[in-house]
Amino acid sequence: ELWMEAAELGSANAHYELGIAHYFGKGIEEDEPRGIRLWQLAAMKGHVLSRDSLGVVEAINGNRQLSVQHWMISWMHIS
Repeated sequence: ELWMEAAELGSANAHYELGIAHYFGKGIEEDEPRGIRLWQLAAMKGHVLSRDSLGVVEAINGNRQLSVQHWMISWMHIS
């Protein structure tokens, strides 16, 4: 509930944490598409781990070019 309040206030980290909860069904019902949408919101705010997670999802789905793009963006924010 606190993560939801923080996300509503614009917290990128809250979007990321809620994305994990939804994507993997941790403490709530699994909802992969919602988890991805939450990671996208966080990634647009510059959240590196969300961007990396999106890259992993795209790689799993066989979208190599898009996965590499996500990873390159996340790596640029790390260095």
